[in-house]
This record gives sequence, structure tokens and C-alpha cells, in this order.
Amino acid sequence: MATIRATCPTCGDVELGTADVRVRVCLDDDRGEYSFRCQVCALTVVKPAEPRTVDLLVASGVHLDTWTLPQELHERPLTGSPINHDDILDFHAALHDNDSLMDALESIQ
Repeated sequence: MATIRATCPTCGDVELGTADVRVRVCLDDDRGEYSFRCQVCALTVVKPAEPRTVDLLVASGVHLDTWTLPQELHERPLTGSPINHDDILDFHAALHDNDSLMDALESIQ
């Protein structure tokens, strides 16, 4: 097993095994990071990683996790004004008015 030297912001340089380090890469923008739990102070440390660093860690036997950006980032922005207190009161009143509620439900079918 390879020995990996990393830096804890509290303890300084620490030596880790490949099982102590995780690498994550975003499939959408190739952003990488690695994380480890310091064996001295138990602090979880997360640091950005350039592609070269990711390749070296994975080649050493570190586990690679991949992830994608949330789909909400690809949604188009909403238009119109934000919901305000009056809108909420109107909605509350509409929920208690059976005719308005039925009209609204029929309009979305």
C-alpha cells in the first residue's frame, strides 16, 4: 500500500494510506478534490485537486467517486415577481373555497 503525505490545517503534514483518502471528480466540469480524516486530530480535510493529482492518487490505489451537478442548475430562471405575503393569504383563501379549488384543479388537467 502506498503512503500518501497530506497537510492537515491543524496538525501539519500527516502520512496516510490509500484507504484513508477519497478522491471525488465532477463529471460535468472535471473539478476534483480529495478528502481524508486526520489521524491525529480527527478533522475531516477536503482540498481541491488538479487532474494530475487526481491521476496520481487513483494510480496509487485511492478510491475514486464521481458526481454530477444538480439538474436545478440547468433550469431556466423564473420570471415575474417573487411570492409575497398577500399571495400566500390569497392562496390560503382559495384552498378553503371549494369552487375556486375545483376550478384550479380542472385548469391543470
